[in-house]
Amino acid sequence: MSVRALSLETPTTPPWHLRPAALATVGIARLLTYLPPQRLRKVLECARRGSRPATETRTLRARNAVVAVSVPCAGPRCLQRSIATALLCRMTGTWPDWCTGVRTQPFQAHAWVEVDGKPIGENIDEIRYFHVLMTVRSHR
Repeated sequence: MSVRALSLETPTTPPWHLRPAALATVGIARLLTYLPPQRLRKVLECARRGSRPATETRTLRARNAVVAVSVPCAGPRCLQRSIATALLCRMTGTWPDWCTGVRTQPFQAHAWVEVDGKPIGENIDEIRYFHVLMTVRSHR
């Protein structure tokens, strides 16, 4: 584990009306992290149904809210953070692309959200080294 993985993100304070929804999605996301990968994918595909593609601004706002209300999501729990971000976007009727991937040198697994192929809130230079294993794409 790298030193970067142990550091916490410092989000801006989200609007007060977004905090309860962010807390709820963080809790739901925590439970969903225990599902096997294929079942998790099916749950997220069901959640995505009927949504519009998310915008960068809304997705970043959702990610920021998730990180602001959850210390684990601000730190090493990328799977929980990415699921919570996608679910929080879904609560507003949109869906970002949800992705998981791995890299081999050094070995790491990671989960993130993106819009139009652009990782949201992530270092794009690091994400490009990950081989995408699973995605739940927005309907475009």
